[in-house]
Amino acid sequence: MKKLIALVLALVLALAAASALAAEEAEGAAVMTYEEYAAAEKDDEVTLATYVQATQSWWDGKITVYAQSPEGPCFIYEMACSEEDAAKLVPGTPIIVHGFKGEWGGEIEIMNATFEFGEGDPYIAEAADVTELIGTEELINCMNAKVAFKGLTLDGPITYKDDKVGEDDIYFTASKDGKAVNFCVEIYLTGADTEVYKAVQALQPGDVIDVEAFLYWYEGANPHVIGVTKAE
Repeated sequence: MKKLIALVLALVLALAAASALAAEEAEGAAVMTYEEYAAAEKDDEVTLATYVQATQSWWDGKITVYAQSPEGPCFIYEMACSEEDAAKLVPGTPIIVHGFKGEWGGEIEIMNATFEFGEGDPYIAEAADVTELIGTEELINCMNAKVAFKGLTLDGPITYKDDKVGEDDIYFTASKDGKAVNFCVEIYLTGADTEVYKAVQALQPGDVIDVEAFLYWYEGANPHVIGVTKAE
């Protein structure tokens, strides 16, 4: 029995040492250029310096991050993070992300991620006007970036995920020159108590609006809304 306990203990210690070594190697991995990250294949290990632009709600030791540097954007899905560190991930915060490049429904993201805080001044991305790219193949090149759509007309009434009125994601479609975009107000990003959520709830079919969003991609463009302005 003593030998069995000693063997199990040795195995546990060996696994812990291997895990610690892997973490150290990830922390010490060379930071890629954005071009290298963009060129990486699916499932490749990646390390990228970027800046927080927004986060979804922290939950169970993980947080989802919308990030962008002057070189380009990325979406970081369920990054390992303590609640204490989550509170520090305010817009503009520099971070170095370690993870694996993944894809889900067409959305390119960093998965199984860990991070460390970076150094330097904060950076907040400006929303790029992509109105002219609606309905074109070029729009996908702006995936995950902070973008703006201007002068769109709301095509129909807003709807709620699972019909949970005021309690879950909102969906709406708006178009310009016959070309439509399907938008999402992601409740974990902009909750029901935010100005964005309330502004979208007040929209009526036919309203002309400007929309600011992160260009999330799921089976096509599905921007996550962070601002809506209705034309007077």
